[in-house]
Amino acid sequence: MSITLNNTRSYASRGLNLLVYGGPGAGKTTAIKTAPDPIVLSAEGGLLSISDADIPYIEVTDLSVLSEAYKWLVSSDEAKPFQTVCLDSISEIAEVILAKEKKDSKDPRQAYGAMQDQMADLIRAFRDLPGKNVYVSAKMEKSPDENGRLLYQPMMPGTKLGQALPYFFDEVLALRVEPDGEGNPQRALLCDPDGSWTAKDRSGRLDRWEKPDLTHVINKIGGGK
Repeated sequence: MSITLNNTRSYASRGLNLLVYGGPGAGKTTAIKTAPDPIVLSAEGGLLSISDADIPYIEVTDLSVLSEAYKWLVSSDEAKPFQTVCLDSISEIAEVILAKEKKDSKDPRQAYGAMQDQMADLIRAFRDLPGKNVYVSAKMEKSPDENGRLLYQPMMPGTKLGQALPYFFDEVLALRVEPDGEGNPQRALLCDPDGSWTAKDRSGRLDRWEKPDLTHVINKIGGGK
């Protein structure tokens, strides 16, 4: 058996994986325009905000489309120029798969279990796409803790999958819209948890707040092709 030694200094150059979540209208889809050479896998049909950007996309209607898209991204010469694969959104993709499982199964628990297994495999596969940055957007959910304080985190169908989702990614960023001193809305990425919002920066290279520019974030971490 031969051993292949790698070096951690080259890890980020293989491509970065980022999960960004936020409320409706926060700008998760719009952020795709700031990614280097993106292609979009969309299950939401909500691409109007980037319709002026001339970005190619694949409409995800079921799991078979995702499987074919993955194979195409890995093996096709046509897919090589794309530097960033954008899944918009992973929450909606999971709901599409869950709806299919509910039709095929009379047991809701079995449907949720099948969806969770398929989504875990899917997330790992796309997260580890060789030579690509992977941007995954997610819806946001808020729920009170035992003290009544609101907690914000990525939303997925099924409690188990929602809790597990942040562990799949190196970067989990909350896209927030906050008023500035004059009351005008300002968008920014929260990169560290604040006790209410889930976030993490495994690279340790991002500031607490970063502008919602994916190329800026990727370059600051030192990733990309």
